[in-house]
Amino acid sequence: MSPDEQQIRQLIEQWNLRTAQGDLDGVLSLMTDDAVFLTCGNAPMDKARFAQATREAVGRMRVEPTQEIREVHVSGDLAYVWSHIAVTMTGPDGRSSKRAGHVLTVFRREGARWRLCRDANLLT
Repeated sequence: MSPDEQQIRQLIEQWNLRTAQGDLDGVLSLMTDDAVFLTCGNAPMDKARFAQATREAVGRMRVEPTQEIREVHVSGDLAYVWSHIAVTMTGPDGRSSKRAGHVLTVFRREGARWRLCRDANLLT
């Protein structure tokens, strides 16, 4: 495994860990300022809208992601990852719901650091 692939895999681990911890600032630090998220049936979401939507959920819901990386490809300062993610969301009443699906994520190297810049997920 190349050092770049290792860094990207670690970034994904950090993303999932910080998400589970409710650490929004930590998650935001892992993405570029021009990050865009594509989800089924919704308009594209930029970093600011992502932050707003996440802030509204933090404290109201526990989020537990698990992710299986299927492919990592690095080319210069860009990389993509194809993965499968399952997210369990538990509300204050203890009720849980689970969504799962495939994700295609693009990362961009900024200096010596990789960051998420595009994410298209098919969670249903």
